[in-house]
Amino acid sequence: MAIEQIKMPQLGESVTEGTISKWLVSVGDKVNKYDALAEVMTDKVNAEIPSSFSGVIKELIANEGDTLAVGEVICSVEVEGGTSEAVEEAPAPQNEEELSSTNASFDGTSSKARYSPAVLKLSQEHGIDLNLVQGSGAGGRITRKDILKIVESGQIPKSVQTETPPAKVEETASQTQVAKQSAPVPSIPVGAGDTEIPVSGVRKAIAANMLRSKHEIPHAWTMIEVDVTNLVEYRNTIKDEFKNKEGFNLTFFAFFVKAVAQALKEFPQMNSMWAGDKIVQKKDINISIAVATDDALFVPVIKAADEKTIKGIAREITEYAAKVRAGKLTSEDMQGGTFTVNNTGSFGSVQSMGIINYPQAAILQVESIVKRPVVLNGMIAVRDMVNLCLSLDHRVLDGLVCGRFLQRVKEILEHTSKENTSIY
Repeated sequence: MAIEQIKMPQLGESVTEGTISKWLVSVGDKVNKYDALAEVMTDKVNAEIPSSFSGVIKELIANEGDTLAVGEVICSVEVEGGTSEAVEEAPAPQNEEELSSTNASFDGTSSKARYSPAVLKLSQEHGIDLNLVQGSGAGGRITRKDILKIVESGQIPKSVQTETPPAKVEETASQTQVAKQSAPVPSIPVGAGDTEIPVSGVRKAIAANMLRSKHEIPHAWTMIEVDVTNLVEYRNTIKDEFKNKEGFNLTFFAFFVKAVAQALKEFPQMNSMWAGDKIVQKKDINISIAVATDDALFVPVIKAADEKTIKGIAREITEYAAKVRAGKLTSEDMQGGTFTVNNTGSFGSVQSMGIINYPQAAILQVESIVKRPVVLNGMIAVRDMVNLCLSLDHRVLDGLVCGRFLQRVKEILEHTSKENTSIY
């Protein structure tokens, strides 16, 4: 028999860690390849981790509630094939932190250690000087469990004056920037009658994404006013017949998503992402839409939105809303978004500035449709008006292309009518 390891997979774009919310197996259970082992929460969604092997569960290395970096071992499986002696001669690393530093450089007699993102993050959160930590991993490697043990003991080793050169930290550019700019958590007194609400995994993921977006992206904003009187009249005329025929509602939002998808096809620069030394212009037009619950915000993706009809988009919006309410949204539902459209008007908002959904380059806020007096052909008339508010990444986009993009969206919406537009 041989021991194989199951590691935390990357369940979404830019996802670096996941939290084990529930184990679906126990030690000694027999599993087949692709059987679900655990439920994991990452990037605001629950997903299942499948087994990569058929065999018997040997050890559950992570506990429920543990947050592990992508690539860390969560459990081990005893499978047929191989020999136990071979495993003993070359033991597999228990987790990503225990991998030997074969590429580490040396300065004098002291080794410049490399730490995994999980170890680095924990040490920064708790002010632990990694130079003073004795690792239990292979070759003295500091593991995540070593840091957790120190935190639980309450004996935090602080930085001291030493001639030993500081440890070389292996970080991504984004981790470095966030670490430099993150402020210490304030100590807020809790008085009588105050309520302390634990921060859930979902809320932590939202906070981390929003913080990263604001730290890394130079936001700029612009807004345009659109007369959607004809659109409102058209939709209100056919909505009842549509509901009876199709079984779901034809919302105003579906028209806006379709208009944005069409404009993105004509202005592909808007469908781009910043990649450090280059800008990636995405071929597929996948519209992320925001769906809120009482305590969380989910962002499922309407893929190939430019190829779908208004009816098809309305159907997907309805299905995603139902999935969110039932807690059945998957990580696949939330992957691949290239541009976000947010229906802030559903809350009565008339003007807002959205935070860009990293790593996308823009987000469009669709505000409430309200009746306002406007000047039309030299006369005052009451029209159905809506504000479209665009937040943009100024590294990728400039005002000229964004202005032309919004003008095109406006043109499409203002010409939406029974004569000009088919929902099928």
